[in-house]
Amino acid sequence: MTVKQATRHLILGNGPAGVVAAEQIKKQRPSDTVIMVGSEPEPPYSRMAIPYLLIGRVNEQGTYLRKDSTHFKNKGIEEIQARAVSLDAQGKSVKLDNGQTLVYDKLLIATGARPISPPIKGVDLPGVHPCWTLENARQIIALAKPGSRVLQMGAGFIGCIIMEALALRGVKLTVVEMGNRMVPRMMTEKAGTMIKDWCEHKGVKVHTSTRVDAIEQGAGSTLLARLSNGDTLECDLIISATGVKPNLDFLEGSGLEVDQGLLVDDHMQTNIADVYAAGDVAQVRDFSTGQKTVNMIQPAAADDARIAAQNMLGKGTFTQGSLAMNVLDTLGLIAASFGQWWGEKGGQHVEVVNDESFNYLRLEFLDDVLIGATSLGLTDHVGVMRGLIQGKIKLGEWKDILLKDPTRLMEAYLACAQSQSKWTSPSSSSLH
Repeated sequence: MTVKQATRHLILGNGPAGVVAAEQIKKQRPSDTVIMVGSEPEPPYSRMAIPYLLIGRVNEQGTYLRKDSTHFKNKGIEEIQARAVSLDAQGKSVKLDNGQTLVYDKLLIATGARPISPPIKGVDLPGVHPCWTLENARQIIALAKPGSRVLQMGAGFIGCIIMEALALRGVKLTVVEMGNRMVPRMMTEKAGTMIKDWCEHKGVKVHTSTRVDAIEQGAGSTLLARLSNGDTLECDLIISATGVKPNLDFLEGSGLEVDQGLLVDDHMQTNIADVYAAGDVAQVRDFSTGQKTVNMIQPAAADDARIAAQNMLGKGTFTQGSLAMNVLDTLGLIAASFGQWWGEKGGQHVEVVNDESFNYLRLEFLDDVLIGATSLGLTDHVGVMRGLIQGKIKLGEWKDILLKDPTRLMEAYLACAQSQSKWTSPSSSSLH
């Protein structure tokens, strides 16, 4: 009887994707070796928990992905604190910045992303910080005291999460966004403008279609931010939330195909056998468009990691594609967008707005299928929007009903998903 030799799995990155993959491999193949490499001097943690740390809702341990300090040791997962500096894909080895060289049978690249430093004079001055790591959070907590004058550059998805935490700390907050609306990469123009109005209603000053041209040292520790609209702001702290990019520099010369991210197939495998990718580094087929895209959201990272782990174990699992899916709480206003929220040429859409109550709903159709949706303040619809889009459910006559009254999404889902032949006659309904 032939004894199967244990496989050596190397996982670069100990964020949500790396942790999910490591645990899944070890659970299904306990005899295999699993090594997980993390580049920060912290236990594996969730960046999405940092805003809760900023407002004191959790302590640092509350950000950890696994609360037991012996969790990974007990699972038989070896942890190494280091950063990958090069990959020899032919020799199946990775060189680390601590001098180690690790060999592997299967490799998962889940090295995440890092903040982009905008090309602004003075962006490297003391008092200018990104908000991406636990160390960044410590620096911000020391400076963002109640009444502190804080400028935030960027009002994208990550920026809005940080903005809420800063506002709850009681700072005097100004936000500058180059786009013509807030969260321009996940919200329609009307919805993004409504979020801006909501934030200003809550006491946050927001400048859209504006950029920071320069940052200068003022008196003492004060910073001066010169804006493209001519304003100059005195600040005690400046947060840079202008975007992130995948950590892929160490792959130069490796032979791996890189575009915006690391290109993978539907098995999460790269162009080189036995090398997989998941999370913020992976450029995956988009569920709606079929185009390869980098979808930097934690649920997608975890899903990608599970699929990668299965294929590292030889299971032949494939992804249905990464669904664009954003749910954001901005100072109490819930915003959501799914799929092709921007619509499709030749499709139809319906939009309902209530400015006074900050309610908004827009649906995008192609033929009789819902392909995209955007909403504000309508939490009951979130799961239904995702279900209809991800299920590619044919709406039939219900499409015409929704074009007249999009708030009847739940009825449409129940009728069509269960293949009911009868439906309730239309009745009036309004956003409130």
